[in-house]
Amino acid sequence: MAKPIEVALVGRPNVGKSTLFNRLVGRRLALVDDTPGVTRDRRFGEGRLGDLAFTVVDTAGLEDAAPQSLAGRMREQTEAAIRSADVTLFMIDARAGVVPVDETFAALLRKAGRPVILVANKAEGRAAEAGLIEAFSLGLGDPVAISAEHGEGMADLRDAIAAHMPAAEEETEAPEEPDALLRVAVIGRPNAGKSTLINRILGEERLLTGPEAGITRDSIAVDWVWRGRTFRLFDTAGMRRKARVQEKLEKLSVADALRAIRFAEVVVLTLDATQPFDKQDLQLADLVEREGRAIVAALDKWDLVADRNARLKELRHEAERLLPQLRGMAVVPVSGLTGEGVDRLLGAVVAAYETWNRRMPTAALNRWLEGVTQSHPPPAVSGRRVKLRYMTQPKGRPPTFVLFSSRPEALPDSYRRYLVNGLRDAFDLPGVPIRLTLRKGDNPFASRKKKLAE
Repeated sequence: MAKPIEVALVGRPNVGKSTLFNRLVGRRLALVDDTPGVTRDRRFGEGRLGDLAFTVVDTAGLEDAAPQSLAGRMREQTEAAIRSADVTLFMIDARAGVVPVDETFAALLRKAGRPVILVANKAEGRAAEAGLIEAFSLGLGDPVAISAEHGEGMADLRDAIAAHMPAAEEETEAPEEPDALLRVAVIGRPNAGKSTLINRILGEERLLTGPEAGITRDSIAVDWVWRGRTFRLFDTAGMRRKARVQEKLEKLSVADALRAIRFAEVVVLTLDATQPFDKQDLQLADLVEREGRAIVAALDKWDLVADRNARLKELRHEAERLLPQLRGMAVVPVSGLTGEGVDRLLGAVVAAYETWNRRMPTAALNRWLEGVTQSHPPPAVSGRRVKLRYMTQPKGRPPTFVLFSSRPEALPDSYRRYLVNGLRDAFDLPGVPIRLTLRKGDNPFASRKKKLAE
């Protein structure tokens, strides 16, 4: 099956690239705000216009800046998108008209020798007429007038892209079914090294990095294959304590990161090995547990740690003490700078995913329940002992158990934690959330036997 063409959206900041990206993919994937420069990394999506299907790439706004500055590194990401794209949509703001920066980058695109479609966005209303006429001066052909916000001009844009689509070829083989994706969200505090770690995993400078805190704003998804297993890695914005998040844009970034956690199957909590288990780190781990995701802790910047064996033993003990609800969580030392520990981290991610999906036979659960209640029976409450009758696991992801009891409301929380820890140890469920629901009722198998006897 032919690979869909790649269409890159480029232009100076705040011309509406992310708005058009969201319209083409049919979802609000990219953050949109009036603040210029919201987008910083390349974001890929599956775009559609009528009968056309293609890969669309949202990019950072083109700015003339020093290579080592943040704006300069953002421009490098955009130039990489232009080099890899089959077609570039060069967007200008029709209401603002052509500005000197537009002329500079139009010259850059002409030199690149790649197919370019000039798109004049925000073309609704009379205010855009002068800008549309000015657009001809860029030497990139007739501008396609659109309004990404209101959906105007999409038919004309479809025709312009269709002119660059390859001729359809007959399929000689049925397309292969894609491998099941393992969705992994990488989260952490700002400047914990999340983007650097993902770049090291991918083996390329795919994501924007630097010494500045808070570079990543969108949750960027990248597909990657490791040892025959397909991963979808989500780089997320660093999350600070809620009280410190004041700006609207940061609130949008944090909401995007939270959405990535909910859609992930495994979450990698990136900790700064020089300052691990900050209060915010613990709150993020607790959030992952409440969402029911599998979790692996990555001790990043391990290359900066002295006396590593003693330090690792100490930090694993701290993890057990501070996060008892995730007892047994894998704590893997890594370095995004040198690549140390990356394979171990990915192995721990796969192992956590398998544990998260694990299902237990009902017979084994009830043999275990009988044993623990004999060795440590539930305490008597108000002079009456609570009877635990029967246990089953209705689902995994995370492992979820239902316990039938004579008085579920009377079972103390301490005994409930005892049962959860017992399940974790007996059935090898380290580091994943465990759900235990109590219900009132008899053993259904015993009731059935009684009816048959009658």
